[in-house]
This record gives sequence, C-alpha cells and structure tokens, in this order.
Amino acid sequence: MSEKFKLDIVQPDKIFFTNENVEEVILPAVEGEIGILFNHIPIISFLKPGFIRVIVDNSTHNFYVDDGFFEFKENSLSILTSKIIDLKNKGEIRNDINKMIDETKKELSQLSDDDQRIFILNQRLESLNSLNWYFLKF
Repeated sequence: MSEKFKLDIVQPDKIFFTNENVEEVILPAVEGEIGILFNHIPIISFLKPGFIRVIVDNSTHNFYVDDGFFEFKENSLSILTSKIIDLKNKGEIRNDINKMIDETKKELSQLSDDDQRIFILNQRLESLNSLNWYFLKF
C-alpha cells in the first residue's frame, strides 16, 4: 500500500502545482508549522506568510506563500493562495522579493491600530527577509 497522498496548490486563475505522489508537506499555518503525512487527521487552517516544503519521491520543492488556507481530508491536501513563489528560480525572483519587502514596510508604517494586520505584515517581513538572506548566502 502506497503511503503517499495528493496535493493541489491552486491560485485564483490557475493550478500552480499538483502531484499525486507526495510524501510530506510542511506548511506555515497560523497555529505554527504543520507537517502533513499520509493518513493525517482531517484539518482546515489558514496560512500565514512563510515557506511550504513539499517532498515528492525524495526530492524537495520549496515555495514562499503569502496567504491562503488549506484543507486535508481523505489523503488529499488542497492549498488555496493568492500569492505563491517557486523558490527554484532564485535569480528571477530577487527583485520581486525586494519589492515585496518595500511594500510591506510601507504598509506597516501606515498602520497603528490593526493588531491582526500588523502581525501578518511582520510575519511577511520576517519571512521575506530570511528569504532574501538565503538568496544572498547561496
């Protein structure tokens, strides 16, 4: 019996990634990082800005996600998001990351009383800065 499950990552206008032989997915849920394996209990949660790691046939795919939610049931994981970046193309996304950092800093400087939005923006800024550091380092 195969211990793999199906994954679909969907954006409003397209299917971003799909695979039926996924071994593990690590997600940045609002509750903290969540690992999904075959036969995980059913779960629905929101995503916070951060990194998704997908392991398929012993190879790893890394993505940055800005928001969204996911559902796992009956060995099928669906991730719905408006912003996701495949991290395999480092050179192509450096400018996008810097632009997103600048936009996030600008929005943060204009907020004063929306604690939830401030939390999300700080999480986004932390994730983007670590991504930027990663690209500089490697």
